[in-house]
Amino acid sequence: MVIINAEQFEALIFDLDGVVTQTASIHAQAWKRLFDEFLAFRATAMNGAFVPFDQEKDYQRHVDGKSRIAGVASFLGSRNITIPAGEPGDQAEQATLHGLAKRKDQYFSALLAGAGVEVSTFAEPLLKEARRRGMRVAVASSSHHCVQILHSAGLAELFDARVDGIELDQLGISGKPAPDIFLEAARRLSASPVHTVVFEDALAGVEAARAGGFGLVIGVGSSARAPELLKHGADKVVADLDEIRLEGRRSSVS
Repeated sequence: MVIINAEQFEALIFDLDGVVTQTASIHAQAWKRLFDEFLAFRATAMNGAFVPFDQEKDYQRHVDGKSRIAGVASFLGSRNITIPAGEPGDQAEQATLHGLAKRKDQYFSALLAGAGVEVSTFAEPLLKEARRRGMRVAVASSSHHCVQILHSAGLAELFDARVDGIELDQLGISGKPAPDIFLEAARRLSASPVHTVVFEDALAGVEAARAGGFGLVIGVGSSARAPELLKHGADKVVADLDEIRLEGRRSSVS
């Protein structure tokens, strides 16, 4: 159990996929389809061995929590593969970082349309409780589908601010593991990072929150993942949001 006192912490910032919603698995499936297609084609063309994308290990190490471009570059780099960066207008069929990122986005959209959005059981109660206690809440996600997912889940109105992958591109700020996305969310909440709690399930995300100087970084993951989350910057790790208990009340609450 992790106790958060509203008199000490004024704001909560949540990652989306894997924390508020269970869409991380859909992202992992989309990445696997993308990379397995790319790697299989490359292996055939170069008469080499096909080593598929590991939907658990490769996803967590190289793409989870990162922007699409950074995720493509990170995974291909782990296989010593270099391709041109390309341009934002590249088509999904092009073998560039932007092209592959766009193709992954198409695969994710199709999977999401079929599976729908599963909300973490304890996310909505925690968000409502935080607001009742006068705490401000934001979502900070590298996903370009953040708005779509929040509206589908019926959670959009529970957040005071949002910074997502589309805005990262528009603002020209770095994605995780850089702290920029969390710092921008805190700025929009008029909250001091040292008095703000960040909830993250990705290694890049906890690294980002730690680099941003946030007062409490809570990793969300299984006991098997806890050591890695702690190693990368989490102060505490919970298996689910029902392990969070809020106490106290902001004095500004009317």
